[in-house]
Amino acid sequence: MLLLNEQEVRDLLPMDECVDVLDAAFAEWAAGSVSNMPRYRLPLMRGAQQVMAGMSGDSGATGLKTYVSGTRGSSSMVVLLFSTEDGSPLAMLAANALGQMRTGAASGVATRHMARSDAGTVAIVGTGSQAVTQLGAVAAVRPVERAVVYSRTPERREAFAERMSAELGIDVRAAESAHEAVSQAAVVCAITNSREPVFDGDSLAPGTHVNAAGSNHWMRREIDETTIRRSDIVVVDDLVDAKIECGELIWAAERRAFRWENAVELRDVVSGRVAGRSSPEAITLFESQGLAMEDVTVGMHVYRKALDVGVGREVEL
Repeated sequence: MLLLNEQEVRDLLPMDECVDVLDAAFAEWAAGSVSNMPRYRLPLMRGAQQVMAGMSGDSGATGLKTYVSGTRGSSSMVVLLFSTEDGSPLAMLAANALGQMRTGAASGVATRHMARSDAGTVAIVGTGSQAVTQLGAVAAVRPVERAVVYSRTPERREAFAERMSAELGIDVRAAESAHEAVSQAAVVCAITNSREPVFDGDSLAPGTHVNAAGSNHWMRREIDETTIRRSDIVVVDDLVDAKIECGELIWAAERRAFRWENAVELRDVVSGRVAGRSSPEAITLFESQGLAMEDVTVGMHVYRKALDVGVGREVEL
């Protein structure tokens, strides 16, 4: 079994590759050879252990991601991969960086299929580590020239803008309000852990694509009811998972502002069964909860690259 640490995973996983791997994985899922088990939260005396599993026939792998959250320490995620051919353990990957990258890449896939082709301005609401890969993923699939970032702390949004300007070579500026950021963007990424909506849906201009990627708990809502009502299409990464974890849609469905029957799964958009955008003026919404099938397919990509270049440490079980 191959062991890979955080830095090795990060070095082997550029964003453009990660977006392409997930795009292919969702197309494979539409064809029927992917399985996904929603996240299960095992209560602990303090916090919870999170376990989620997935399988990809094309990758020849099944596996799981697990981590502990809500304790005094920070979460350390681990992905375990097994061969679907003989059941042998293939790899154990440190998965904080992997999770950060694949979350951004999922928004990149949605943006590729749902945003206007000429989308050149991005708004990022949130400045944590996940915000970095949200912007990076959108920039990988659209001709981004300018980004505007907002968070509640002025120092953090200024630091984020300076960092991402240098990393991506685009104009990234800090906004004084969420409205200022959102109202001038063709793509909006909400990536916070907020329990309340972080911007007013009335601020969205016609034609905007929204990625809601920060919340994966029924008690959290980054996106307000107005955004959901204004969206011509609402796409989820997986309907079963969304009904458990997507606080925005659960809340809206309870208030009769949204019907689950109208939700579209990302695999159907990627495969072309459903158009991701009906017109240049349409507002589109992608609700991302984060799936184990993403961790498995991206993990296998990293594993194979590691074998090719001789990275990692082999261990006998």
